[in-house]
Amino acid sequence: MLMKTWYKSVDVLSDLEVREGIKAFSNWPTIPQLYVKGEFVGGCDIVREMYQAGELATLLSSKGIEAATI
Repeated sequence: MLMKTWYKSVDVLSDLEVREGIKAFSNWPTIPQLYVKGEFVGGCDIVREMYQAGELATLLSSKGIEAATI
């Protein structure tokens, strides 16, 4: 089965207005930030903790995203 992968990255560091806007939008003071299917998940520290606890793969799976395994 062929699965389409959609992702988008935005260089918020190159534009002060975008950088401050994303912080205000998420009500989160730091970047990078992870959004999954339009939903804010957290900043780098939260995402790292979720990954280490196995929660990130669970979240991705619940959103219909298959996590890559190494």
